[in-house]
Amino acid sequence: MDIIVSIKQVPDTTEVRIDPVTNTLVREGVPTIINPFDENAIEEGLRLREKHGGKVTVITMGPPQAEQALRDALAMGVDDVILISDRKFAGADTWATSYTLAQAIRKIGKYDILLFGKQAIDGDTAQVGPGVAEQLDIPQVAYVKKIEVEGEQARVERVMEDGYEVVELKLPALFTLVKEINEPRFPSLKGKLMAKKREIPVWKVEDIDTDLNKIGLDGSPTKVIRTFTPSPRGKGEVFKGTVEEQVNSLLERLQEIKLV
Repeated sequence: MDIIVSIKQVPDTTEVRIDPVTNTLVREGVPTIINPFDENAIEEGLRLREKHGGKVTVITMGPPQAEQALRDALAMGVDDVILISDRKFAGADTWATSYTLAQAIRKIGKYDILLFGKQAIDGDTAQVGPGVAEQLDIPQVAYVKKIEVEGEQARVERVMEDGYEVVELKLPALFTLVKEINEPRFPSLKGKLMAKKREIPVWKVEDIDTDLNKIGLDGSPTKVIRTFTPSPRGKGEVFKGTVEEQVNSLLERLQEIKLV
């Protein structure tokens, strides 16, 4: 079984800064981690390999420092890693990111299962996984909490608001995973030492068959026009007295400002 896991390196901080020129996140000089949901995707890939055999390849698109996220994945036990990194990919929105990742997966060629975390904690859109499935024209299930594979068929449970839904589908397929699916393992010392020495392959624009009009900031249909910090709200008004008096005072105030 060939499993590809897509991960993202995200800021390990709440002090997010925005570049005033590009309106994108400033990542330089900010401590980073593997997106937590993506750690579950790595773990599930390893469990599927242990049960069914095959290999696990982890890919990520990002700046050169995203290499560390791939070394962390190697330390957990994955077989291969690929860094997709080029300044021409920078500033991509979810559509351009999905396109670029899909083209990289096409270059890898063989896959049975694609795994993504349900969303990245720096964007929270949950769009890239489904976007890649659309680009590759394969079935996908989001918010998966359990995967069972038998031959070319998969049976998964996905989280719903009032329980879960069982979905059966034919492979290859893409799944985005929730944290309930597993508990990621800790890297071993041997794994860390091996990962430190491993050479990380880097794919640039010329290494992937991409349309330059569909990548990076210029190829992103989503445009951020302006970012700003909202002005602090006032303290509001306090109505005193009995409950009945407070309700009457509130009603009078709402009528004054013509909300009722």
